[in-house]
Amino acid sequence: MKRPRVLLVDDEPDLLDLLEMDLARMGLDTARATSVAEALRHLGAATFDLCLTDMRLPDGGGIEVVRHIALYAPRTPVAVVTAFGSAENAVTALKAGAYDYVEKPVTTEKIRGLVRSALKLADPEEPEPGRDLVGDSPPMEQVRALIGKVARSQAPVFISGETGTGKEVAARLIHVRSARAEAPFLAVNCGAIPETLMESEFFGYRKGAFTGADSERDGFFQAGAGGTLFLDEIVELPLSMQVKLLRAIQEKRVRRVGGILEEAVDVRLISASHQDLQAAMNQRRFRQDLFYRLNVIEIHMPALRERREDVAHLAHYLLARLCAGSALPTLTASALTALAGYGYPGNVRELENILERALALCEDGRIEAGDLNLTPLASGPDSLDRGLGLQDQLDAVERRSILEALQRSDNNKTAAARLLGVTFRSLRYRMERLGME
Repeated sequence: MKRPRVLLVDDEPDLLDLLEMDLARMGLDTARATSVAEALRHLGAATFDLCLTDMRLPDGGGIEVVRHIALYAPRTPVAVVTAFGSAENAVTALKAGAYDYVEKPVTTEKIRGLVRSALKLADPEEPEPGRDLVGDSPPMEQVRALIGKVARSQAPVFISGETGTGKEVAARLIHVRSARAEAPFLAVNCGAIPETLMESEFFGYRKGAFTGADSERDGFFQAGAGGTLFLDEIVELPLSMQVKLLRAIQEKRVRRVGGILEEAVDVRLISASHQDLQAAMNQRRFRQDLFYRLNVIEIHMPALRERREDVAHLAHYLLARLCAGSALPTLTASALTALAGYGYPGNVRELENILERALALCEDGRIEAGDLNLTPLASGPDSLDRGLGLQDQLDAVERRSILEALQRSDNNKTAAARLLGVTFRSLRYRMERLGME
C-alpha cells in the first residue's frame, strides 16, 4: 500500500526535524518547505494526504497555504500551527478551510492525535449523505452541500433555525460524515440543565467535591472523547457558564469540580439555537468572545414554509416511519393540498404531530383533509394581517401559539413549553418579550 504523504511547512529546522521523526515512526512519508513559495511549489508538483503549516513564515502567512489548498486541493486536510493564545489566528484559519489547529509548543501527543484524525478524511470515497435530511428543494440542497464541506474540518459549527427544523439531525449528519464518526455523539439541551449542576455536568467532578459525590464522574467533555458534543439551545447557558465554556474551547482542557489539575479533552463542538445569536449578544445575554468561537461556520436550517415543495415528500417519509412497517395509509389529494397550504409554526416536528394525529383519526386507510384537523392558526400568508410589518405578524403568530398551548395545558407553563417544543426558560423569555407575563 502507498504510504500517506504529509507536507510540513515551517521555517524552524529543529521543529521540522522533530515532526519528520514523529511522522516517520507513524509510517508516513514527508516533504518539507520553509516558506509559502516553497510550499506552493510542492503542492503544484505532487499530491499530499495532509499538510501541516505554521502561521508565520518568512514570505507570508500560513493562511495563504490554507487558501491555496482549499481552492486547488480541497480533499487534502490542512492543519495550522499557531502561537500560544493566538485564538484569532486559529479562527481565521478555520474559516479559510483549515481542518484543525495545534498550539505551540508542539508535542508528539498533539501531533499524533491530529494526524490520525485528519488522515481518516484522505479516503477518496465520499460517504453517503444521511437519509433523515429529507427534501430536494434548493434550500435543502444547499444545507446538504454545506454539511459535506464542514464535516471534513474540526471547525466549530453553529446551526440556526426555528424550532422543529431539524438542527439536531444536521448535527448528527456532520458527525456521521466526519473523521469522528466512530466516536460518541452527545446531544445536550443547555436549557434543561439546572444552573447549579451545569459545571459538574459539563466537566465532571471528583469524589467528595460536594455532598452526594460518592465517586468520580465524567462530564460531557470526557464522555464525548474523540467525538462530537452537540450543545442545543446554547443561548440558554448562563453567563457564568459561558466563561467556563470559552476557556474549555480555547485551551482544549477542563478542570473537574473539586479537582486541581486540568485534563486535555478532544471533542468537536456543534451548537444550535432557535434564537438569534447576534441579537442575544447585542442584548448582553451572550458573550461576544464566545460568539466568535462558536460561530466559525453557520448553517441555517430553513423553515418548512420556505420549502413547501418538500412537504409531500416529507409527509410520506414521516408516515412510513410512524407506521413502522405496517400498512401505509393513502394521503388523498385534498389532504396533500391542505398540508401544502399550512403555515407550520412548529415546522417538521409539527408536521409529524399532525400526521400522527391523522393516523389515529383516519378510516379505510385513507387520510382526508378533515383527518388532519388543521386550524386556521397559520394556514398560510393570507391568514396574516397584511397591514402589519413582518415582525409584528410573526409576533402575532407566536403569541397565538403560546396562548393555545397554555389553554391546552391549563396554564401550566412547563407543559405548555413541552407542547411547543421549547424549554421552560425559552418560553418564559418569549412571553416576557411579547408582554404576556
